Amino acid sequence: MIKSMNVEELKSKLDNGEEILLVDCREQNEWDDGHIPQAQLLPLSEFQSRFSELKEDATIILQCRSGKRSLSACQILLENDYENMTNLEGGILAWIEKGFEITTD
Repeated sequence: MIKSMNVEELKSKLDNGEEILLVDCREQNEWDDGHIPQAQLLPLSEFQSRFSELKEDATIILQCRSGKRSLSACQILLENDYENMTNLEGGILAWIEKGFEITTD
């Protein structure tokens, strides 16, 4: 089963220093325009060949622009026996809408 969370829940987890792996499934050019500071980039276009870089026992939260690509990424993980993944509802658009920080570093 694929869980989902909203941006307020993610912000709370990040602020509390919870150990999560935040994966941005957008493409490089979108990432370069701005991303959540704690995220790491793993584009959906490369996900099938690179998902094994993600630790199976990690708490993985996947996000993209609006939540559709990250849901596809969750499905790939589910099909490959990953169990602890969550899709971020609304993606970075919802994150920005709430006024939360993004970076271009």
